[in-house]
Amino acid sequence: MSAAIQYILYFAVLVVLAIPLGRFMAHVMDGEHTFLSPVLAPVERGVYRLLRIDASEQMGWKRYLVSVLAFSGIGLVVLVALQMLQAVLPGNPQHLPGVSWDLSFNTAASFITNTNWQSYSGETTLSYLVQFMGLTVQNFVSAGTGIAVMFALIRGFRQVKGQGLGSFWVDLTRTVLYVLIPLNLVFGICLAAGGVISNFQPAQKAELVEPVAVQPNADGGWSVVDGAQIEGDTVKVDGKVVEGARVVTEQFLPQGPAASQVAIKQSGTNGGGFFGVNSAHPYENPSAFTNIIEMTSLLLIPAACCFTFGIGVRNTKQGRAIFAAMFILLVVFTGTIAVNEHAGTPQLADGGAVNIEMTGGQAGGNMEGKESRFGIATSSTWSAYTTAASNGSVNSMHDSYTPLGGFVQMLQMALGEVVFGGVGCGLYGMIGFAILTVFIAGLMVGRTPEFLGKKIEPGEMRWAVVLCLATPFAILVCSAIACMVPGLADQLNNGGAHGFSEVLYAFISCGGNNGSAFAGMNCNIPWINVMLGLEMLFARFMPIIGTLAIAGSLAKKGKVAESAGTLSTTNGMFVFLLVFIVLLIGALSFFPALALGPVAEFFQMIA
Repeated sequence: MSAAIQYILYFAVLVVLAIPLGRFMAHVMDGEHTFLSPVLAPVERGVYRLLRIDASEQMGWKRYLVSVLAFSGIGLVVLVALQMLQAVLPGNPQHLPGVSWDLSFNTAASFITNTNWQSYSGETTLSYLVQFMGLTVQNFVSAGTGIAVMFALIRGFRQVKGQGLGSFWVDLTRTVLYVLIPLNLVFGICLAAGGVISNFQPAQKAELVEPVAVQPNADGGWSVVDGAQIEGDTVKVDGKVVEGARVVTEQFLPQGPAASQVAIKQSGTNGGGFFGVNSAHPYENPSAFTNIIEMTSLLLIPAACCFTFGIGVRNTKQGRAIFAAMFILLVVFTGTIAVNEHAGTPQLADGGAVNIEMTGGQAGGNMEGKESRFGIATSSTWSAYTTAASNGSVNSMHDSYTPLGGFVQMLQMALGEVVFGGVGCGLYGMIGFAILTVFIAGLMVGRTPEFLGKKIEPGEMRWAVVLCLATPFAILVCSAIACMVPGLADQLNNGGAHGFSEVLYAFISCGGNNGSAFAGMNCNIPWINVMLGLEMLFARFMPIIGTLAIAGSLAKKGKVAESAGTLSTTNGMFVFLLVFIVLLIGALSFFPALALGPVAEFFQMIA
């Protein structure tokens, strides 16, 4: 019962906060007066004067696209340079060396695409300067770019025989200034007050109460030696010396300005972690208070975008219909993960020898890889939220979830991150599916394909297909190529179906601009870094191209009056069809791959 109350509470908080934020963002999009205008309007005008931005400019879709690509390209180059030169730059109290070219490219591609995939551990690889001037800046502007493209799409529906979609520079400025900075100022203060560290001190070391024996493992890290007997610097097990083992007597305590980056990594659906184990680290997420802030902020702006869309296109019912489709998928997927994690596996029960039922306050089910301070309900909800959003942050290890739990995590990302998805990009990804739904439904019932008063013609359909299939194409092609490289097996912790799941999850995560990982695969080698970087760039910018092309085409069209032949896109039937099309395309695209990974592992588990 307590777990059920937790799930209901998390969903309720999300909906209650998303509605007013959606209204606020709609006012920001049109430059209307808001409660922040007295303070921020002068700053906004100052930015326009400083950067010589024409606030009244109306860009065509191609000019808007060029602005997006140029801005992102400059960010890519600057971020690569910051990482490679960090050894000679200030703000590096740990005296960390410069980052290799391949890892620098991978990380830069990751953060400018709002993916935040990390092939490194933050506290041992990047300086504070690179963290807050490189990564945190990109966390703001990559999120702002996604919302700006969504604004352009809204104007495409709203325009009647026009050309302009607004100005990218104005949209980006307003989004960052009025939405992201104020929201994350509040989140950052709350997180710091809740115990998330925020300082510029170098890392500390503390003596352990008892020494610990460790030995190297397959992924290049260290694991604890079970049953070790420590004699000075020698480690023995059953009287035999363990070669390569070492004795650890000190604990490494990382420091840094974490609170500010954790806030925007969550609310901007960026992901990534200031520390290697992400929001499972007590310095990033120390309590239930910080956890609910971080978890709710995962989907807050993406959910609000649905209501912004409805207000923006002058049809609030349409926004609610899109929200309903996303919310239904989220509830179903969260429930599926929860049921499997609470039930555990036959292997955990060990034929009845181990009690995995919840008794006397003791957590039951599959607690492997989960923090005891969060438990199964909070961990399952977070995993569903983070893979529904294009956000890679985690408060538990996804590699340790049950096969069907991992299956749902992968499926949500594989669908194109449209179950709310990333800020802005989740909404325009779902609109691509809505256009496909209108077209397919129109063919089935003999009605004219129309959406929000605009005829859907071959031009829009071609770009909608690009928008919906760019992600599956990138994921399947790149993962297939990777599996044919002979050295890939050496980078895996597991073989068989779970080993394939580790590979598939990595490429789905990067192709879905998510950034989370099963963490059982070593990806920090040149060819994987480059391949994943290219995949992230393709999967981010091809949908943006399709979205802006659709917006430009729709803007030129006139409005079509509703008639008896117009298919309603705001009722329950349309919501059902939209959910069906999303799942159908996902199933057709990914079922063979998922069958070789988590599905095969599930049947091995119950066999």
